[in-house]
Amino acid sequence: MSFSSASGFASNFVNELVGVGKNLGSAFVYLLASLIMIYYFMADKDIIEKTYVHLFPIPMREKAKSVLDIISKKIGGYVLGQLVAMAGVGIIMTIGLLILGVDYAVLLGFITAILDIVPVVGPGIALLICLVAAYKLGPVVLVLVAVVFAISQLAENNFVKPYVFGKLLDIHPVIIYLFLFITAKYMGVIGVIFAPAIAATVCVLIEELYMKNLENDSAVILPEESGMNNNSQDI
Repeated sequence: MSFSSASGFASNFVNELVGVGKNLGSAFVYLLASLIMIYYFMADKDIIEKTYVHLFPIPMREKAKSVLDIISKKIGGYVLGQLVAMAGVGIIMTIGLLILGVDYAVLLGFITAILDIVPVVGPGIALLICLVAAYKLGPVVLVLVAVVFAISQLAENNFVKPYVFGKLLDIHPVIIYLFLFITAKYMGVIGVIFAPAIAATVCVLIEELYMKNLENDSAVILPEESGMNNNSQDI
């Protein structure tokens, strides 16, 4: 019975490990493809913009170009915000590991920052690497390494990301958290990675294509109502 239980546990562990490996591999593939797309978009920005604008009728081209410019700035803010968040995690880990006397602290901090872009799985692997590097220093140091890692993640997720993305993308942190939940459910890991950028794009489209038109319609209706009121008073 015990052998059967051990065999089942080993099988489940292997399956979970394979699943984590697949998710991590998929995340890195999607991330690499996205970075390549961003590179070509930036390199051929003028050509892409011209082609995109010409898809619209002539009266709408100026508006289409304006929306595209705003979205491009938001995406640039997302990239900068992601780099700031990664740097924050890397700096906290590097300082903490240096204080604890862990070898290769700077390299481990850099690895933690790079892996941080992959939600859940990336930080977990980074923590495992740091623990393996520090295991010779004893259990107390291992616990302290885990504490430093937890502090870096709490600082990033509760302070750095909401504040930085909120400022650079001009979006309330609550909206970012909402899109994190939605994209995690329907798009998985890659959705979580790009949730702030998706949120920014959707907000820009709603603002430019709906809210401003609604405000313009209201501005037109109000003078008409005022004119009708004046006519009724004259009568």
